[in-house]
Amino acid sequence: MNQIFDYPDLWRDALVGTLVLFSGGGIIAIVVGLLVGAMRVSPVPVARAVGAVYVNWIRNTPLTLVLFFFAFAVPLLVPLPRNSFLLLAIIGLGLYTATYVAETIRSGINTVPVGQAEAARALGMGFGQVMGLIVLPQAARSVIPPMMSVFIALLKNTTVASGFSVVNLGNVRANMSEQGENQMVAILIVMAVFVVMVLVLASLQRYLENRWRVAR
Repeated sequence: MNQIFDYPDLWRDALVGTLVLFSGGGIIAIVVGLLVGAMRVSPVPVARAVGAVYVNWIRNTPLTLVLFFFAFAVPLLVPLPRNSFLLLAIIGLGLYTATYVAETIRSGINTVPVGQAEAARALGMGFGQVMGLIVLPQAARSVIPPMMSVFIALLKNTTVASGFSVVNLGNVRANMSEQGENQMVAILIVMAVFVVMVLVLASLQRYLENRWRVAR
């Protein structure tokens, strides 16, 4: 425990960095994932094609290469202030995770009977109304478990950003090594912190599942 109490600023900055990466990337993933998921089931062929290309291209690219692109290629294309690696890492994590969110949403949409969407269109609803009022509310019930798995993976993927000078829990081992502390102890503490955060997400999943179950 001395490694925690002797370096409180280090642990605070690392934990805050991880939470910022997770929350920022999660927001981007949800927004982009909803859009791409809707495109994947859109009746417009161009929208379906664009969604398929985005998902297959980004999802099949290693996350390290995605972050490498944002860390070194994007600053060459777009003028950015110095020390903007945190923002770029958030965008990279968000766009990468959005592909998994989109596919999870698409699988949930496919669980809704087609007849309900057809009945809504017969009443004069547009595609956006059908998705927002009829399909997505029902699909949300079936996508909660896989969606939470996606966000648990996002939480663990935040450590990849430590290789691009972004402060998070993935940096703790190296920092402790520089201070002459036992690296194995630092790794075990980081593992324990991640286990606690994953348990929090699992509790949120159970809460949402129970809430939707009562609503049904």
